[in-house]
Amino acid sequence: MKKILLSSVALLGLTAGAMAADLPSRYAPAPIVAAAPIFTWTGFYVGAQAGYAWGEDETALFFGGAPVDLGGFSTDSEPDGFVGGIHAGYNYQMGSFVVGIEGDLEGANIEGDLTATDAALPGYAASVSTDINFQGSIRARVGVAFDRALIYATGGLAFANIENTYSATLPAGNVLGVPAGTYSESFDDTQWGWTIGAGIEYAITNNLSARAEYRYTKFDSYDNSTDLIPTGAAEQEPEFHTVRVGVSYKFNSY
Repeated sequence: MKKILLSSVALLGLTAGAMAADLPSRYAPAPIVAAAPIFTWTGFYVGAQAGYAWGEDETALFFGGAPVDLGGFSTDSEPDGFVGGIHAGYNYQMGSFVVGIEGDLEGANIEGDLTATDAALPGYAASVSTDINFQGSIRARVGVAFDRALIYATGGLAFANIENTYSATLPAGNVLGVPAGTYSESFDDTQWGWTIGAGIEYAITNNLSARAEYRYTKFDSYDNSTDLIPTGAAEQEPEFHTVRVGVSYKFNSY
């Protein structure tokens, strides 16, 4: 009888253990943590920027093809004003190096003028004004990325719509023999040049970044043949410094 009882207890223990093994575990499975995407500067982006420009526009006068000595008068006007517009581009990151191309187009309110008079010539005055209405550029960008910070250099072609207005005030009995008054003539054309600069950009999120940039821009010299004086012409050579801040939205590349 004792052996029968021991065998029954052992059998019950084995049966209970097997049933317990079939029960679901009380422990929850370990959570699956998705790896955060690694930030990259690679991708297309668009944005907006605003800034301030200042510089000088050197004027040289010619009569019959010969330069005119203005007797020490300054011939440099100093245009300045605000700029603002949009930009778009593409970056490609290779390790810590980032290369790309960018274009921008801006409205501008850059204005400057210069007036010359001479006490030895009472009643006479001459002036030139410079106005830039819009400008833009097509540039390469090369930089080094420190995770979300990008330090870069940039340079390329620049263009601008530049309007020059020349005025001459003549007294009665002037040497040109024309009625007294103020005469003016304007020229409005798109001029080309080059621009170079540097900046820093920081990615606030994987898509949104902010930047600060400085650029120097110089336009090729150009001539305006004015009818104010026969065979007269003026040569302009504008150059500018510009600081800008902006934001960009980068489209996901992963």
